[in-house]
Amino acid sequence: MTTNRSSKYVTLLIILLIAVTTVSGILAWSRYRGSQYEEISISNPPAEEQANQIYVGGAVNNAGFYPLTGEDSIESVIQAAGGATTSADLATIKLYIPEEGEKESQRININRAEAWLLEALPGIGEAKAEAIIAYRQQHGPFQNINELIKVEGIGTATYEQLERLITVAE
Repeated sequence: MTTNRSSKYVTLLIILLIAVTTVSGILAWSRYRGSQYEEISISNPPAEEQANQIYVGGAVNNAGFYPLTGEDSIESVIQAAGGATTSADLATIKLYIPEEGEKESQRININRAEAWLLEALPGIGEAKAEAIIAYRQQHGPFQNINELIKVEGIGTATYEQLERLITVAE
């Protein structure tokens, strides 16, 4: 009789352990499976801080805000942004003027971003974020975003995921 009772407890304990293990596995899997990346949006500074500045983005080497005077041409503004990339379509240049209060997504400056912000980028985990920071400390600031490929562990595929999300602009 005691053996039968002991085997019931052992069986119940085994079933309970299997259930806990299964639930834990499902929770861990759902938490760590392919993460969905979200675009990080940071509000633009007040307009008075951007007076006489223009944002140059797209197929340029150093996207960001640049000073603008009445004498500047489109060509000089593009040159201020490090020039056009080889994939630029200079026959189609767009000027976009946002409506008041409209939020525009900004790029992460890889010359100033801390590790936690770099880790928010697709394909960048803790190790690659630390490698970016180490490269920056050893070689100085990135001159253009293409230089990111020189960082150990970052190849062309990772760079292509990031190029629309990063900048080296001041």
